[in-house]
Amino acid sequence: MPVPDPARTAFLRAQPFAHRGLHGDGRIENSRAAFAAAIAAGYGIECDVQASLDGEAFVFHDTDLDRLTDRSGPLAARTAAVLDGIRLSGSAEPIPTLFQLLARTLGRVPVLIEVKTPASDILPICRAVARELDGYRGPVAVMSFHPGVPRWFRRNVPAIVRGLVVTEEGRRGPAHDIRRALALAHARPDFLAYDIRSLPSPFAARARARGMPVLTWTVRDAAAERTAAAYADEVIFEGVHR
Repeated sequence: MPVPDPARTAFLRAQPFAHRGLHGDGRIENSRAAFAAAIAAGYGIECDVQASLDGEAFVFHDTDLDRLTDRSGPLAARTAAVLDGIRLSGSAEPIPTLFQLLARTLGRVPVLIEVKTPASDILPICRAVARELDGYRGPVAVMSFHPGVPRWFRRNVPAIVRGLVVTEEGRRGPAHDIRRALALAHARPDFLAYDIRSLPSPFAARARARGMPVLTWTVRDAAAERTAAAYADEVIFEGVHR
């Protein structure tokens, strides 16, 4: 597997990434306010993106709307026009679109997009994200647990930096090792985003030794910070950086 170009991935190592934006203190995760706070602090932005029923890219973590809005049911069952009218709980903010996030960021900080996709059909969200990134000039990367996502971007939009999200929690053993190795070979990512609970990891260490950046999520306390400093290149964090 080719070694990633260090110049291509250097921005991943340049600053911490605020997980779902710099939320807390009244700012909701994956909201415009959280993203504005991250930009003001000079942190990279990590966000989650999934597709509406009609194929628009919305920034939202959960499959269902229940936790963060006053609506219920899956986001993917609603059209973009309907989602535009839904407000995040306790705020006047709508669910942001990826277009709106990129328009507000304008390359001032890197954006790390976790692509949320059903296992059955990755094409709508991959195409939606690629459409919004067409012409965007700031540092940006996509990543996903689904190895088909980085594989799709490698084949269709190779200029975009792409990553594979990895966890070993509850999945250790020879069978998992084989699946993980196959996922890496299938995805051929430029970087890994590793579960902090799974570090240290021989798999992640081998990737770093080959020159592949390893980010780690979600870093929330001093102990996790120490683990990240020893075994990863940069953090995706909540609450511990100021």
